[in-house]
Order: sequence, then C-alpha cells, then structure tokens
Amino acid sequence: MKRLLPCAVILLLNSFFLGGIAAAEPKERQYTAAASEPILPPLTPWNGKSRQLVVSKEDSWITPSEKNDLRTTPTYDETVVWLRKLVSAAPELHMLSIGKSPEGRDIWMVVAAKEKVTTPAGLRMNGKPTVLAQAGIHAGEIDGKDAGLMLLRDMTVHGSHGELLDGANFLLVPIFNVDGHERASRFGRVNQRGPEVMGWRTTSSNLNLNRDYAKADAPEMQAMIRMLNEWQPDLYFDLHVTDGADYQYDVTWGSNTSGGHSPAITAWLEKTLAPALTAELTAMGHIPGSTDVANRVDEFDLAKGIRGWNADPRFSTGYGNVRHLPTVLVENHSLKPYAQRVLGMRVLLETALRAVAKNAAELRKATDSDRALRTQNIPLAWDSDPVAPIDTIEFKGIESRVVPSAVSGALRIEYTGKPVTLTIPYLHASRVSASVGRPQAYWIPAAWTDVINRLQMHGIVTERITEPRELKVTMYRLEEAKFGDAAFEGHVQVTATAVPESRTERFTAGSVRVSTDQPLGDLAAILLEPASPDSFFQWGFFDRVLQETEYIEPYIVEPIAERMLKEDPKLADEFQQKLAKDDAFRGSTVARLRWFYGKTPFADERWKLYPVAREE
Repeated sequence: MKRLLPCAVILLLNSFFLGGIAAAEPKERQYTAAASEPILPPLTPWNGKSRQLVVSKEDSWITPSEKNDLRTTPTYDETVVWLRKLVSAAPELHMLSIGKSPEGRDIWMVVAAKEKVTTPAGLRMNGKPTVLAQAGIHAGEIDGKDAGLMLLRDMTVHGSHGELLDGANFLLVPIFNVDGHERASRFGRVNQRGPEVMGWRTTSSNLNLNRDYAKADAPEMQAMIRMLNEWQPDLYFDLHVTDGADYQYDVTWGSNTSGGHSPAITAWLEKTLAPALTAELTAMGHIPGSTDVANRVDEFDLAKGIRGWNADPRFSTGYGNVRHLPTVLVENHSLKPYAQRVLGMRVLLETALRAVAKNAAELRKATDSDRALRTQNIPLAWDSDPVAPIDTIEFKGIESRVVPSAVSGALRIEYTGKPVTLTIPYLHASRVSASVGRPQAYWIPAAWTDVINRLQMHGIVTERITEPRELKVTMYRLEEAKFGDAAFEGHVQVTATAVPESRTERFTAGSVRVSTDQPLGDLAAILLEPASPDSFFQWGFFDRVLQETEYIEPYIVEPIAERMLKEDPKLADEFQQKLAKDDAFRGSTVARLRWFYGKTPFADERWKLYPVAREE
C-alpha cells in the first residue's frame, strides 16, 4: 500500500522545486527617511551666462535632459533612440559600436565631421585634428553625456555652431560604462547634486574602468584601447564628476605634469589649452580651476596646502601620458547642481574644439616630439620634492570649520556655504622617485601568451621569432614578495625586490622581442618592469613564478647538508653567521633545510626568476 504524503508537505516540496520558497524574491530592505536623504553643504546660488545654451521647450531637437530643465539624464535606450534620430537627420554624423559590455550592450561612439566620415582612414584624410570626449567611465558621473548631446545638436541640425566642424573633428562616446549606467537609482552617489537618477561607478563585473587602462581586464576597456589605436585622436577628454571637499570651482581639469613621459604635450596643455578654457568658462559664468584643488595635504587643515599629482597608467591621464596621447581629466564639482555642471561641460567641449582647430600644428608638433623621445631613464613613479621651494596659489574655497563628531569619535568638517579666497601652499609632484634604465628591448617567452596578447592589444609592436634564439640578457630574481591584504580591481597585487642578474637565456620559437625604440616603448617598460606600480607583475600576471614546485625530503637533505658543511668551510662559516644574525632562520627547521637545498643542483634554478628579460 502506498504511503501518501500530507498535503502540507507536498505543497512545501512543490514550492521548493518551483522556486516558490527557496528562490522567493527577497524583501526590499526598508530605510528610514533619515537614512535616505543626503545632507549636503549649503548651496551657493548660480546663474551663469551659459544658461543661454539651453534651447526652448518648443525646439524639436531639445535633448531629454533639457526637456526636464537639466535635472535628469536619459536612460541608455533613450539616449540611443535620440542619437539615432539625430544621426539620421545630420549628414555630418555617423554612429557606430566600438564594442560590447559583459551584459551585451553596445558601446556607441558618434563621429562628427564636416565630410561624411565612417572610418578612421576617412577621418584622417580630411587632415583636421580630432577631439575625443568620453563620458560615463563612472556611470553616475554622466555630465559629459548630456553636454555632448547638446553639442552634437548645436553643431549639426540646430546650426548655431556648425563652424566648429570646419576646423576639427569630434568623437563622442556618450556612455562608456554602459552596464553601470543602467544600474540606476536615486541612491547612486550620495555626495552629488543630480541627476535625480544616476548610474553606478563600476561595471557589471564590478571593475572600475578608470583603474583598468594598463591591465585592461574589462571588455569595455579593451574596446576603448582598440578604438584609440584605430581612430588616433589628437586630444582625449575623460569626463568625470569629482568627490571630496567643497570649494567654489565648478569645472576643473588636469593632466600629468612636465616630469612625466610627455613634457611637450604637457606644455601645450598648460600654455595653450588651459588659458583658452579658463577664459571662456569664466566669461560664461563658471569658476574654472585645476583638479589639484581636490588634493589636500591635510583633510582638516587647508592651510597646509594642496599637492599636484602624476597619475599612474591605470588612470586615463597616466595612460595617455605614457603613450604620448594628449589626455585631459575633467572633474566637475559634485556639490554643484546638475544644470550648472552640464553647461560647464558643454562650454569646455566647445572651447576645446576651437582651441585645437586654431593650434593644431603646435599640438601635433608636441605629440610628435614626445613620441620620438627616447629618454635614457624611464620614470616609474613620482612624488613631491621635499627640498624644493613651495609655491603659493590663490584658492577659491568655501568657509569650513572642524568640529568633534559624537558618531565617529573623531573630527569632521562642516561647510558653511560662504565663499572665501585664501593663499595656500602648492606642492608640485613632478619629482621622479623611481625610474629604470631603458633597455634596447624586452624578451618574453612564448609560454606567456596572455602578457604578449595584452601588449599587442595596447598597440605595442612586437617581433615574434620563428627559430630559437640564445642571447645574453639581464633578468630579475624576485625576492621578498609581498601580496596585498585584499583583492583590488579583480587582483591581489604583489610587490617584490627585483634583483638583476646577467644570464645567457634561450628563447624558443614563438617568443617575442619588444623594442623600446618605438612610440609606445615607454608603455612597454611600464607594463614589463616589476618595479612599476602598474606592471603586469604587480597586477599578478606572473604569480606562478613565485611558487616553488619541486622539493626535497628532510631525510635526504640532512645528510647532504652535513657533507656540504664538512667539505666547504666557507659555506659552514656562512651558515653559522646566518644562524647568529637571523632569528627567524635560526628557529625554523624548514628554513634551514631549504637554505641547503637551494645550494644544490637539485633545486629549481628558475624559482622566483622573472621570465621577461632585458636586452641591454
């Protein structure tokens, strides 16, 4: 006789297998009003002349953001629909996908040129300089998208600024982090005034694209780098909204300094572009400044000043600097209203197109000069010079006070909203604190295909050998390796002391030689030198060489060690000295036996040997 299950059990099992209980939708977490409304510093009123750039509500080409008084930003789909409509009506525009995100969204780019241009070759044929503006690398920081839509409209169907395309081409990537853009809510950035609903900082795979330029893990970044190689812009804008302190500046920008890899480009950006941007933004009612205004020496004491910054190549400006691509980081101020920020970005982009058109020859001359530069030493890191004279600058701040916090038990800053002008110290950060001599070339064994592929993706020229080669090289032994305490951008970073040693090395067929006598030679060094903060080694691509894969049993090494000590007085003396000076060694049986094992031919001679070689 069959035994029947009670109805309640049957219902429970059905619910489980159908997902009714185990896969039930989680309850949305409830938050109080006190937790849900950010408390931002008082707002300084603004009514700049750039408000005149907003079209009337009756205009058929009003952008989605303008339609809502620049309080909102359109979704990905709404943006694409509006752009398709614009491109179909404007012969100067072409729209193409430069790649796809992990969730399958196209990363769109709009090409704006007086001549109908659809390819990189076609763009280069017109001979005009090309400005690339990339918005939404952090998708909540989306000012550049809405400013870019306004500018595309004004240069084409609206006809108010059509002359801009007489002297320059314009490339716009309105949303770089397309998946993060669609993780949208009104809780995206607690310290930012608008838009009302905004996207997320990182991608759908939780990567920060503006930490990914060097290692290039994300498919979005790989698509962007391919685009840079193919379309070859003359000037690259990475459009952001800043975090941090309150101050009067609403539009700030910066690039790497003259102590970096591209001194001629830096000079052009500082002496030609910056004055043009400053003058026009000021005339249009904005308060422009340097991104350095956010880099306080002391969070609580502005009197100690601000410092400059040379970005590593994981960031857009650091990457552009090392590949000799003029690159500008724009940081609108998060505490200013969205309308003010979008209009400031709109003015900046228009002004940049005019400045590049007027000064194209000088910009290209500076770029060519830096790409031809082959410095004897390649900078790897920078800091402030402790003995250099400290400059002072005028700083347009917001009055603040430091008060004790009952919540954190520490101090916190309160801003009053009152503008103040201060004279404060400015610390330059252009002193090279670490560098490496330039080799003739690097050699990478064929087995390291991922590293080779990433170099090639960056556009670095490599020469693959078809026959084995043996040559004298310098290689590094990686000692005292230290791993990070936590994952960072999909990796656990590692550092080590790189000890050089001269060797005769055999490279099999399929290995590659990477000459440093090429425009991207500095980039190759930055990616391949272990001491570089953005090297493939420090990002963890060579961790395998740090693992010891062969070993010896104690019952074998013990008698070998005894014999070695008897036959080699010098070794015996070295052993006794190490015992006397190294407490950890003296107290570790494993360390003692490993020390002797390492002095036999049975040990792995390639353990901790960095496989990339330098051809001096």
